[in-house]
Amino acid sequence: MLDNLQKKNPSIVIHPVTDACFAEYGKVLNGFDFSECINIMSQRDVPADGNCYIASDSEMMALPLAGTLSTHFYGSMPVQIGYCNGNGSKLNALEYHKGSEIDVAVTDLVLLLDTIKNIHNNTLPSSGVKAFFVPAGTAVELYGTTLHFAPCKVTDNGFKSIIVLPAGTNAELESIPEPLCNEDQLLWMQNKWLIAHAESIPASKGAYVGITGPNIEIFY
Repeated sequence: MLDNLQKKNPSIVIHPVTDACFAEYGKVLNGFDFSECINIMSQRDVPADGNCYIASDSEMMALPLAGTLSTHFYGSMPVQIGYCNGNGSKLNALEYHKGSEIDVAVTDLVLLLDTIKNIHNNTLPSSGVKAFFVPAGTAVELYGTTLHFAPCKVTDNGFKSIIVLPAGTNAELESIPEPLCNEDQLLWMQNKWLIAHAESIPASKGAYVGITGPNIEIFY
């Protein structure tokens, strides 16, 4: 799979998520058993068009794993286990949270990542974005400093991914506060700061446009 993806995308290096360069963005998690969540995801469809994001899935939240992740991964903070399924294949935008995110690849997928240190005056060149292939069944931690967005599909069937975050992340804001600093201009939802490419749907909805350069697309 990875060899084929690299041939179809000669202009961008697609690293395996086990590559040493992933350490800047996160790490592979081997200490938690997501098999029951993955089984539940067999009942969660990929939408016909676009992507869908469910912040908290009641069946997954009822599993003992939810308490285990709260206690051991988030230091007893409340968590939410949800999912993102879809058909996306472009960068479109990048977001970050004040706290790590766990992504579990239910299907093979590609993550497009950067770090917040590369945002200057709310501008980020897409040329610095790195691509990582994550095989099905792999769980990764994305650090709070890692810029990420929805995965990219690598087959016509789309992608499925489990998303674990501190509870309340990505919920709607009652109102967006008046900016006190540059970062405030990127605040988009609860515990979600987002910088968009001009060609993206978030940009059309009013998200801050700050990604310059090509809107990277992964072909397969």
